[in-house]
Amino acid sequence: MLKATPTKEILQKAGESVTVQGFVQAIRAQSKIAFVVVRDTTGTIQGVVMADSPAFETAKGLSTESVVRMSGTAKAEANAPGGVEIQVENIEVLSAAAPELPIPVVTIKGGEETEAPVRFDHRWIDLRKPEKAKIFKVWTAFEKGWRKYWDEEGFTQLYSPSFMSTPSETGAEVFEVNYFDRKAYLAQSPQFYKQMGIASGFEKVFMVGPVFRAEESFTTRHLTEFTGWDFEMAYVESHHDVMDAEEGMIISGFKAVNDAFPELGLTVPSQPFPRITMVEAKAILKERGIESGEEHDLSPEEERAISEYVKEKHDHDFVFIHEYHKSKSAFYHMRLEEGSDHSRRADLLYKGIEVTTLAQREHRIDILEKQSAEKGMDLEPLKDYLNFFRFGVPPHGGAGIGPGRFIMKILDLPNVREATYLPRDVKRLNP
Repeated sequence: MLKATPTKEILQKAGESVTVQGFVQAIRAQSKIAFVVVRDTTGTIQGVVMADSPAFETAKGLSTESVVRMSGTAKAEANAPGGVEIQVENIEVLSAAAPELPIPVVTIKGGEETEAPVRFDHRWIDLRKPEKAKIFKVWTAFEKGWRKYWDEEGFTQLYSPSFMSTPSETGAEVFEVNYFDRKAYLAQSPQFYKQMGIASGFEKVFMVGPVFRAEESFTTRHLTEFTGWDFEMAYVESHHDVMDAEEGMIISGFKAVNDAFPELGLTVPSQPFPRITMVEAKAILKERGIESGEEHDLSPEEERAISEYVKEKHDHDFVFIHEYHKSKSAFYHMRLEEGSDHSRRADLLYKGIEVTTLAQREHRIDILEKQSAEKGMDLEPLKDYLNFFRFGVPPHGGAGIGPGRFIMKILDLPNVREATYLPRDVKRLNP
């Protein structure tokens, strides 16, 4: 494979023969000279093609977004973009683009961006824009930071199936699919299987994979399919141990983004993150005149308001809301203590939006069966899950994380769809 020079390194090659390859971003052709701007993943470079160059006729016939390989001599030039340009000797057209693009790649200064639904219809072109591509480069750096923590702390990665015989939560809002001679469900989370990893003796596990939610929601933060990150830890004493661990993961992720993209000026959060019980949160919201539509849960307005309170009082972008009422807790969430109406569950809010749900799990089979019955659940479909706890399992807890929401807030994007490579929602199944 030909070794091309990344455009960002051309200035270092002044006086040398270089080859670049990428998309044609702009063309300005005159009678005796043509300027061709080529874009790769590292930036752009201007090529100057003189009329006596063998590449002149090719340059004049180019269409924007065609893919080319351009060769010539790098030359330092103060007036050129980036202080360097290429005196072009050859242009090879690797793939010619149709003359009319369905959406623009370069937006005219002061012009409005194409509406999101149209851009998502042509997502592969939309992502040619450097600012759009950067979203996923930031995501990559963020995940590297989390993986660094998982690696250093001895977590094992497991890969769970997406087909399940039983819904992983309460049975609502799941996609039912035909599975040969029976029904199956697309996993709402790998919850049951990461707990099985603890029952298998792994002690610390993490998973990265698709999550499916059959929610008819049209908000800026909901999708029918998204990439989830999950982790589970054995021998925790309470949900606070899970919170402690996630703080370390987040800090590692933020540091990795800062190292890769210092221009973002991302503030690395300090430990410990503020922690407020649901009862305390409701009292704070009442004092601030925020109406509560539901006694035991937070509305999006309340999430934003409590996050504003934490920012004012603690100068922190994160807050854990914990000790949820049992009515808002899964059957496998451990209660604070025997007979308590509250559980060892917490949600993490980041800049006013929920990004994580975590809990200590109930690992005692008798109590787990009792709590299932209290929820009115049929134990028969849960038998495989409940069997995990019949032969010894350490006390444990873990979390499910929505990384797309993190990226949405880190980059101040208007919608989680912008932080999703190919978003899937109630209306969208293409491309």
